[in-house]
Amino acid sequence: MLNKVIDYIKENKLIQQGDQILVALSGGPDSVCLLHILYELKDKFNLTLGAIHINHMLRGEESDKDEKYIVKLCDELGINHYVKRINIEYVSKTANVSLEVAGRNERYKAFEEIRTKHGYNKIAVAHNANDQAETVLMRIMRGTGLEGLTGIKANREDGIIRPILCLNRQEIEKYCEEKRLNPRIDASNYERIYSRNKIRLDILPYMKEHFNKDIIDTLNRMTILLQKDNEFIEEYSNRCYNIYCENLGGKLKISRELFNKEMDSIITRVIIRAFKEISNSHQNFEMKHIYEIVNLANKDTGKKLNLTNKIICENLYGDIIFSKEEKHKEELCDNHEIRIDKNEIYEKVVFDNYTMSFEIIENKDKVEFSKNSLIKLFDYDNIEKEIVIRYRKDGDKIVPLGMNGSKKLKDIFIDLKIPREERNNIPILCFDDKISWIVGYKTSQLFKVTKDTKKILKITMDRKE
Repeated sequence: MLNKVIDYIKENKLIQQGDQILVALSGGPDSVCLLHILYELKDKFNLTLGAIHINHMLRGEESDKDEKYIVKLCDELGINHYVKRINIEYVSKTANVSLEVAGRNERYKAFEEIRTKHGYNKIAVAHNANDQAETVLMRIMRGTGLEGLTGIKANREDGIIRPILCLNRQEIEKYCEEKRLNPRIDASNYERIYSRNKIRLDILPYMKEHFNKDIIDTLNRMTILLQKDNEFIEEYSNRCYNIYCENLGGKLKISRELFNKEMDSIITRVIIRAFKEISNSHQNFEMKHIYEIVNLANKDTGKKLNLTNKIICENLYGDIIFSKEEKHKEELCDNHEIRIDKNEIYEKVVFDNYTMSFEIIENKDKVEFSKNSLIKLFDYDNIEKEIVIRYRKDGDKIVPLGMNGSKKLKDIFIDLKIPREERNNIPILCFDDKISWIVGYKTSQLFKVTKDTKKILKITMDRKE
């Protein structure tokens, strides 16, 4: 089996001599098998290995046992390991996404953080042949095109590699048994409340019994064939993108010539890439949006579409112009906010383009005041109940640091010469009903750290450009 993985690694150029690889390690059979196989190949490829484990804090004592298991395993193998605890349930509620989406986003964010900090050049994840088959079936049922049918890629441009995508689950379990690795088993994998589990536990076994006993291998062979075809189409469509698309500084133009000269399959891919370039995401962008854009290209100049992810699409003399929707937050100001109980401060909170990190410091002798305008210290004990992050509202006032009386935010923005169009995009941090921080600009006198302060709340805002 080791030779099978070696051949797969070489065929797909996944690993080069001297690579420094961070392994995503959940503690389950797949990731444990992956870690151990790379450990076995360490000398052959002159690898430096590390492992990262994310404790999602979803399964109580079982999650903690997973964490202890991977620490013990890595210590036995002499592999550096990094453990990060993230309250995924809280992240899910705060970001208003499913547990699965929240978990995946936080995992990959943590992977990248550790990779950058410790100098790993690749991240290995443990997708296998069964995962591939399940993914393809899920995409078929949701509706997909050729690219969706190509499934999971063996490697990605961002350094994510999948060295055991060639192994099926039976081979993985046999390897773990032979090596006496005793991986952890997540009971949630057998709960039929998740669509993927229904495919794994019901649909694939039914197909295997009644239609094709080698259905896993068959679906994997299909993805490999389609990947080769898709590569050719992708290469051509990327050439077309460079010919027909132009970045106009915050806007993106697709020339009318694309719609006149190219086939539908190429037009579709160019539109998808253009949308992704302007929005930094293609999440929630569906085929219906592509049809709407194609129809728009055939209409009179000046016609517009409001697309998902706050993107506007306009016909300008036959050319299609993508632009980001201007952020008018007047409507949001009354209801777009996050509330956090002061006793339930978690590691990170996401608010639009900002990520907030909190730290409670009990020894103020060790505190250093930062010159960074996005890092501030506050008197934690002066907060009665909760922390609120929102945008400004009419009539908002703050008691600026060094003053006794309050001042309207509107007047502060005028004094600071902040353009009118930017004012509604500045986060406002409140403790209870009092404004404590106009993020990046002013803090409040009411919550400043003094000689009598016992606990300090350090808040760091990280802004995504």
